Amino acid sequence: MRRSILLSFDVEEFDMPLEYQQDISLKEQLHIGKLGLDAIVPILNDKSISTTLFTTATYAINFPEIIKSLAQQHEIASHTYYHSSFEDAHLLSSRLALEAITQTPVTGLRMPRMRKVAIHEVLKAGYTYDSSINPTFLPGRYNNLHLPRTVYQEEAMTRIPASVTPNLRIPLFWLAFKNMPYVLFKKLVIQTLKKDGYVCLYHHPWEFTDAIANTALPTYTKRQCGKVLIDKLYRLVNDLKKEGDLISIRDFLTANRKPI
Repeated sequence: MRRSILLSFDVEEFDMPLEYQQDISLKEQLHIGKLGLDAIVPILNDKSISTTLFTTATYAINFPEIIKSLAQQHEIASHTYYHSSFEDAHLLSSRLALEAITQTPVTGLRMPRMRKVAIHEVLKAGYTYDSSINPTFLPGRYNNLHLPRTVYQEEAMTRIPASVTPNLRIPLFWLAFKNMPYVLFKKLVIQTLKKDGYVCLYHHPWEFTDAIANTALPTYTKRQCGKVLIDKLYRLVNDLKKEGDLISIRDFLTANRKPI
């Protein structure tokens, strides 16, 4: 059976400067988020791949045409309603807003910043899978070393964690892609892919625009932005095509007979 590469993007307002006491208006957050998505659209237009775009309702409402267009090839899933604030009611309202815009079912959820969420509330809101787990230790964020590395069931919910390496649980997320030498990152991804049969990788469109270069973010979060990072993503996509199929999380779970 062919291996699966689950490439996903958190399509959101660029509100990260707020974490570092830098004011940024919602208008500017959305503008930078849109610049980033525009930058990676040529990659997303590759007809041989399908990805999952975890999208906030706020973003989709402001840019409905591009989200509706991307939904024809890619899975649109929920990243809740707002990126900077959350209440349980947003689980349902974001799903309904995304479905109204895309005219496609929304079955998946990823919480902003991989924050914890009550599974019974996610089920009640109509989702059938969740990808809000990074099963590693990230100082100041979370310690999920006790959780499974690969797809598992919690209550009636399918949970699909972001990929980490089999032994040391090195996270294969956006910060690793930015900061590791490319050859090392690719090696760890392929090792994990061969071990697990799939990898679940995630990025943010705003990473791929130079507009973040002059923000107050730490260097490790904004280095290699813009064209340098776009070229690196092209390289990764093309290299991983040789190792498996780039498909959406929804299609992966369907093919593996997981409930969605």
